[in-house]
Amino acid sequence: MEILKNFGFDPILLVAQIVNFLIILFILKKLLYKPVMDMLKKRETSIKEGIKQAEEGRLALEKALEEEKKILKKAQDQSKKIVEDANTEAINISKEIEDNSRKQAEKILEEARRQIEQEAKETERRLSQNITNLSIELLTKSLGQMFGEKEQKQLIEKAVKELKGKKS
Repeated sequence: MEILKNFGFDPILLVAQIVNFLIILFILKKLLYKPVMDMLKKRETSIKEGIKQAEEGRLALEKALEEEKKILKKAQDQSKKIVEDANTEAINISKEIEDNSRKQAEKILEEARRQIEQEAKETERRLSQNITNLSIELLTKSLGQMFGEKEQKQLIEKAVKELKGKKS
């Protein structure tokens, strides 16, 4: 023990220091350690929750971006289909208009042919009648000097019958 005294070791002082340390340790544990540890646990919990929420947000963002791509792709496909349908419809309408125009032109041409044919027949009929009238007049004038009235009538009737027979 002498060595301990040489080094300045006092057992009473050591016990007093140990008691003081234990008292301070007890006070710190009751007053500071528990609240600090609670605060650290709360902070750790909030950090973990923040990380979890950040991960969920990142996953939600990726899912939203993927959904956006799908929606854009679908919209593009629909717009392409609409444009193709519109082009097809325009082509069909154009063909229909062209067919209608062709049919109307054919109807107009057919009507014109019919009118021309009717006018030609009417002109032919009038021309035939004029020729008949001229022939009768010519016969009457030329026969008037050669034959009598009765013979003239017979010849004219015969000539008219022949002309009418040729018309048919």
